[in-house]
Amino acid sequence: MKLSVIIPVFNEKETLHEIVSRVLKVESLDIKEIILVDDFSTDGTRDLLESGYNEPIFKKCFHEENQGKGAALRTGFAQATGDIVAIQDADLEYDPEDLPDLIRPILQGKADVVFGSRFMGGGPHRVVFYWHMLGNRFLTTLSNMTTNLNLTDMECCYKLFRKEVADKITIEENRFGVEPELTAKVAKMRVRIFEAGISYYGRTYEEGKKIGWKDGVRAIYAILKYGVFR
Repeated sequence: MKLSVIIPVFNEKETLHEIVSRVLKVESLDIKEIILVDDFSTDGTRDLLESGYNEPIFKKCFHEENQGKGAALRTGFAQATGDIVAIQDADLEYDPEDLPDLIRPILQGKADVVFGSRFMGGGPHRVVFYWHMLGNRFLTTLSNMTTNLNLTDMECCYKLFRKEVADKITIEENRFGVEPELTAKVAKMRVRIFEAGISYYGRTYEEGKKIGWKDGVRAIYAILKYGVFR
């Protein structure tokens, strides 16, 4: 089964080449395309994309204004043509070496959707923010209460979908509210959802972490909107 890897990009000049190289180095991945969606970067990332990544394996998309991760994923989903669609952040917090373990339940015919989890073990974990961890667990619990799933890490970047599942999802959230939105929508499809432990190399805000408390508030809104009122 061929894999489409969607990488939303916003001001990732220092990490873009490294994450793309890491994805390509995972020998067991049968990659059809890597979809790079630039969300109007202003740090030189856009120039890197425009001048490079011209090999057939790459698809490049450019937003004309900054909209957010959800909007970038909406663009990426529309471009994906592989049998499996995977989301990969560009900031090096998530290791592409974990992708084969995440894909395995789909390849074995057991899963339609696979979530990564930073709280299920897996590889090394950088020790960073206690309150972020607590917030993630709270949002995951609230999400589980509305979806009746028993996920451990709803906010995890790594989410993989069979193409036929991805095609049924219309992403409405523009920013980080996309994580609970995707979760609620696949829960309502009653597809087979699996979870697998991953490693995690978290960044500090000085190193470029972008998510903040306002995104947490929006996540609560999205959990209620897509999990309860839809």
